[in-house]
Amino acid sequence: MSVTYEIKVRWGDTDAAGIVFYPNFFKWMDEATHEFMLHLGKKSSEWITQDNIIIPLLQTTCEFKTPLYFEDEVIVTSDVVNVGNKVFTLEHLFTRNGELIATGKETRAWTSFGEKLKATPLPEHLKEIMYAL
Repeated sequence: MSVTYEIKVRWGDTDAAGIVFYPNFFKWMDEATHEFMLHLGKKSSEWITQDNIIIPLLQTTCEFKTPLYFEDEVIVTSDVVNVGNKVFTLEHLFTRNGELIATGKETRAWTSFGEKLKATPLPEHLKEIMYAL
């Protein structure tokens, strides 16, 4: 099962030609990841305040297929493609009316920030949820 996140392109997301400025795809992948975290059982802010867990970005990529424009409605579909001991990778597919616009990936570390930042093993029950999404 996938997690979806909907976006409507705003004027401020575009360049002078009305085409989405590429860093916005990375912003939207980040937003989609936080939506994904909600499906693990808590808002990102709750993971931070209740569990001292953050998910820093280790690596990201994005491949652009076709432009997006002002007022386009976009769906970002996020799927887990890898779960390691302390890291996980999400793939994000950007579509507009069923057309693939871009694909991106993010690898993040499950990180505790008690006394110092430290990558921590993902709890087994969360790995199970990730695989089920």
